[in-house]
Amino acid sequence: MNTIFIALIGLLFLLAISDLIVGVSNDAVNFLNSAIGSKAASFKTIMIIAALGILVGATFSSGMMEVARKGIFNPQMFFFSEILIIFLAVMVTDVILLDMFNTFGLPTSTTVSIVFELLGAAVAIAILKVSGNHIDGKEVVDYINSGKAMAIISGILLSVVVAFSVGAFVQYITRLIFSFNYKKNLKYFGAIWGGIAITAITYFILIKGAKGASFMTNDTKEFIKDNTVMIIGLSFLGWTILLQLLNLIVKLNILKLIVLVGTFALAMAFAGNDLVNFIGVPLAGLESYKAFAANPGADPNAFLMGSLQGKVLTPTLYLLFAGLIMVLTLWLSKKARSVVKTTLDLSRQDEGDERFGSSIISRSLVRSSLNFGKVVSYIVPQKVKIGINKQFDQSQAPTVAVEDAPAFDMIRASVNLVVASILIAFATSLKLPLSTTYVTFMVAMGTSLADKAWGRESAVYRITGVLSVVGGWFFTALSAFTVAFILAMFFSWGGIYAISIMAIVAGIVMFRTHLIHKKREEVKTDLENDQDINETNIVKKCNTTVSSTILKVNKYYEEIIEGITTENLKQLKQVKKQIKELNNETKLMKDNLGKTIGKFQDDEVETGHYYVQVVDYLREIAHNMSFISKPCYDHVDNNHKGFIDVQIKELNELQNNVHVLLTGIRDSITTNDYKKVDELIDKQHEILEQKALIKKNQIKRIKHKEVGTKNSLLYFTITNETKNLILNAVNLLKSQRDFTLFDEEKNNHK
Repeated sequence: MNTIFIALIGLLFLLAISDLIVGVSNDAVNFLNSAIGSKAASFKTIMIIAALGILVGATFSSGMMEVARKGIFNPQMFFFSEILIIFLAVMVTDVILLDMFNTFGLPTSTTVSIVFELLGAAVAIAILKVSGNHIDGKEVVDYINSGKAMAIISGILLSVVVAFSVGAFVQYITRLIFSFNYKKNLKYFGAIWGGIAITAITYFILIKGAKGASFMTNDTKEFIKDNTVMIIGLSFLGWTILLQLLNLIVKLNILKLIVLVGTFALAMAFAGNDLVNFIGVPLAGLESYKAFAANPGADPNAFLMGSLQGKVLTPTLYLLFAGLIMVLTLWLSKKARSVVKTTLDLSRQDEGDERFGSSIISRSLVRSSLNFGKVVSYIVPQKVKIGINKQFDQSQAPTVAVEDAPAFDMIRASVNLVVASILIAFATSLKLPLSTTYVTFMVAMGTSLADKAWGRESAVYRITGVLSVVGGWFFTALSAFTVAFILAMFFSWGGIYAISIMAIVAGIVMFRTHLIHKKREEVKTDLENDQDINETNIVKKCNTTVSSTILKVNKYYEEIIEGITTENLKQLKQVKKQIKELNNETKLMKDNLGKTIGKFQDDEVETGHYYVQVVDYLREIAHNMSFISKPCYDHVDNNHKGFIDVQIKELNELQNNVHVLLTGIRDSITTNDYKKVDELIDKQHEILEQKALIKKNQIKRIKHKEVGTKNSLLYFTITNETKNLILNAVNLLKSQRDFTLFDEEKNNHK
């Protein structure tokens, strides 16, 4: 029996390692977002600083481990075997859930997941106990530490509002002081701002966080507590003077220092607050086994776990080992960078490709905000408005090359880090496992709003994105509770066999999501490489993109015709999916037109004109393919009657001619040989005449009732969109020809 329990404890720790990996991948956004977004240092430097913060912060987590043991349920009312089932259900659920969010690049809360998983699993076992009458007169609520659980949940939800509000307020005041042209005022107020920022970090990380540190003696903690005011005062005075001197002597970049110190602090706060989410449950499982093993002959189904009520100091070695795994994950995880990108996209200062769409709620909120802004503008005196607008004038910001431009400046980055560090460290000192993801994300969103990053061009999309992420948080809570509840029931029923099955399933899920994420990242990398355009390589890049697109269109069109004539639903579904990816590629090009053209010199207006033309035709061609593939798929999917033999023959002939035309267009563009343009235009006219004849034949078939309504609608759709396709393809050829010739002429003049 003991061998089985040792194996289960070992499984808990294996799951803990997996949980550390998926957890850090999700939570990396918390402390990397500001430093990477502001480009305060090289990526390598930022990662080293964050890694050091994690290692130091890991030793501050000892006191937090109590949450996993007794924060959500009353352990003294559960037997040893039941406790193990609860913990195993929690860890399996956590690994699967967090890995799914990481795969799709969505930041979620590891704290919310662990709290609701503990709650769901404990409720499941409590229901089994009550229904089985193991303890007479007890109700499910007696097994749950409802007061503590509600306090934790309320604290987490409250932190969302507080983080957003405080972030917006502090950013607004900070921007009023420094403006976007912050270098000027930084000479006068930079040292004071740095002193305030680093002192705040020192106070909340060192003084408040010291209560949970595993390496500090009680005497040291008492000294810090008794001399709090003196430490704060000396810290502010010392940092302010030191920063001012360094600024005068070596021209120290104070904001850069704040961002890097803040990154260290936030990584430290993250490890101190969130480590419980990953190893708290396995450590509680180990303590449970120790208590059970200390009573030889005890029945695991009758041994109550009252020992978990006591305070247990977690060995520093365990914490450092967990911190080391977190550091390695931080360096190696590609999923972590996907989650970071989501937050940066929603908080960046400039416009561009928006990941999320528009929604009714976001449009209503923006409209209401605009109306409210008009009322406020009417009340505020004109001189005050002029002064505020001057401080928020983004045109005064330092000029940076487009390709080197950060997502936001270091003023905002410093506010993000300081505010988030203070809130997280304060909650840690109160033993409240608030969500670091919620806090850092909402602080970033609050500062973005205050900094006017959500302009009228992007506000609806950013708000939709925020609502999507927040909606995902509620989904986290619901799914964490539900899955843990089901798994706890399953483990109680199936025992060791059920546990083994789910451990294998968790491994398979992680492997599958790894493949999915890898494929998604490969596609993104290809798209990003395609968008690496400037005035020197634009013609070459366009040639490559256009040639590749025409090749794909030719192939997809052939597959559509083959699929619809043979009624091959699987083939039509696959090509529809591929065309959707093609649409995403062309959409990305069009959404980034402003950014791409911004890389050109002022005298490159004509180059920009040709580039816009090429992108427009590429986008239209992708639309044409969508308008052909989707109706074909829907027709077969709905089991409508297929085409008759004569229609199939006409479509195959049409496809052959389209193939010849598109192949010719691609060859001309690939070889930069446009001598056959007139021949290709003649081929286009031939296809248009063929299309007109097909249309007349179809009308005759309708009159003779040889075909039905659905058949005719689809047939006309295919032929009409084919006409649009070849028109746009030839126009694309002409545009690319003119573009190439213009570029050659320009280079000859140089």
